Amino acid sequence: MGERILYLDLVNGISGDMTISSLLDLGVPKEIFLEEINKLNIKEEFEIKITPKNESGILGTNVDVITKENNPHRHLVDIFEIIDSSYLSDKVKEMAKKVFLVIGEAEAKVHGTTIDKIHFHEVGAIDSIVDIVGSCILIDLLCIDKIYSSTVPLGSGFVKCDHGVMPVPAPATLEILKGVPVKLNNVKGECTTPTGAGIIKALCNEFVDDIEFEVNKVGYGIGYKKFEVPNMLRSILGIKKNRK
Repeated sequence: MGERILYLDLVNGISGDMTISSLLDLGVPKEIFLEEINKLNIKEEFEIKITPKNESGILGTNVDVITKENNPHRHLVDIFEIIDSSYLSDKVKEMAKKVFLVIGEAEAKVHGTTIDKIHFHEVGAIDSIVDIVGSCILIDLLCIDKIYSSTVPLGSGFVKCDHGVMPVPAPATLEILKGVPVKLNNVKGECTTPTGAGIIKALCNEFVDDIEFEVNKVGYGIGYKKFEVPNMLRSILGIKKNRK
């Protein structure tokens, strides 16, 4: 016997939508996923489009969260209230709140304020809420015992956000990933977003590039951006044998 593991192979970083996409590509029926995500009490604010997408000759999944109207930026307490008042399982609620707490603490540190005063901008937007909660739902549905990740590529250059133009990696991303092995590569653009960083920092048990396990399924999450390298996240589901 062994542990049922999820290994996140960060081919070119990680974002919230690519995480959902790669986990769905492992074979979770989209009808079951949509039924679960609709347990959020904000389902009237968004719809989800799930389509196959090819990147560098590899077929994967692309997830697009479409907002139906201009939604307000929320504080952490608002997001926690949405999660707690949903019909999701306690395990999913706990994981999702852990991710938001990690991101909120980093944002507060970067902007020189307290976590209760942080206005979640990109991360508080409806698509980021769906990305984070959706990723937690899929991890729960896949019955994962442990999550591993490769070294995190960050990218280079600059990115536009609600606060203005920021260097890549974004300050919040770098703050979130303290204590995590990262790669400051020369790929132009933001390879890892604060949402993606928050998911792996909160939920990964270990960051390793050298690991032995038996591969069962492989999923590819394809992103929207164009880089000089394939913009995909590879999720590998497998069994890590217990050593005697």
